[in-house]
Amino acid sequence: MPPHSPVAVSAVAALALLASAAASAQAAATVERGRALLAQYQCGACHTIPGVPASRGQVAPPLDAWRHRSYIAGRLANRPEVLARWIAAPQALVPGTKMPSMGVSPQDAQAMAAYLFTLE
Repeated sequence: MPPHSPVAVSAVAALALLASAAASAQAAATVERGRALLAQYQCGACHTIPGVPASRGQVAPPLDAWRHRSYIAGRLANRPEVLARWIAAPQALVPGTKMPSMGVSPQDAQAMAAYLFTLE
């Protein structure tokens, strides 16, 4: 097998770096969108959420340090995909829960979960 030219190796490395930067920018945009959606859906009426203006709710648990929690609603594994499903359809996962269905689309729920998983 012929050795790879330094130009080819550099080109591949540059492409990998660009792809990584693009993915990182996209993830940051999703997180910011999630923060805005938490405000839009007025989640702060019930929850206190760091970084979300006017979120001073006292009815439901505060959502700080979300990534360090083991469970959602005391029984669901705390993983981003499960949290997104919970946000979109809490009654489907835990019938009778006090968490209301707010009409959040699966795409919006994924962004909201992405933001919550950034909270330390």
